Amino acid sequence: MEKSICRIGVFYDGSFFTYAQNYFYAERKIGWLSFQPFHGLVENFIREKEQGYANYRVVCAAWYQGLFAASQATERQLHTERNRHNDLMHAGIEPKYVPMSQSQREKGVDVALAVDALQVGLEGKIDIAVLVTGDGDLVPLARALMKQGIRVAAVYFKYESKRNKSFANERLLAACNYALNVNALEKDRKYQGLFRGLFRRPEAGKDKSGPSGK
Repeated sequence: MEKSICRIGVFYDGSFFTYAQNYFYAERKIGWLSFQPFHGLVENFIREKEQGYANYRVVCAAWYQGLFAASQATERQLHTERNRHNDLMHAGIEPKYVPMSQSQREKGVDVALAVDALQVGLEGKIDIAVLVTGDGDLVPLARALMKQGIRVAAVYFKYESKRNKSFANERLLAACNYALNVNALEKDRKYQGLFRGLFRRPEAGKDKSGPSGK
């Protein structure tokens, strides 16, 4: 008998996802990696892995990233952050920021993500936790969620260029029930159309430096 809905929670390592957006947009010239179709990809991936549900839906999503104080941020950073905040709101993703340290490095992002994901899991609000990250520090989170009966998927980007490199920690991939390398879809005939649908092109006359806020 089919269950009614598979509830998916998506937890974003914001910097990890942002680097991928900039890679595809600025280096590959493919377009801007967008949240709504990305959630559609996640739902489709979980549908293939988890049988027995009538429907599959992202029911909660949150974004974790370090944030500069206004006095420390450049005008470009403030502009980009405002547009990203708009994108997150339109996609139903809750932004959760932590202050940047005095050394201008992110501190505590993985801890904030882990605490929230575990709390949501313990409250019984999701069936699947999707971690959009490659960070091996989240291995204990994956194991703790699975102890509570929450299946865990790592969705990550694997690429290397002259300026950027992205991958997922092998320990994290081994600790999760499922893993999806988004970049691998580009060369898979079955998923090439779905991969291309993840990106939007800038509108004529619009700012081409990043997210459009729509």
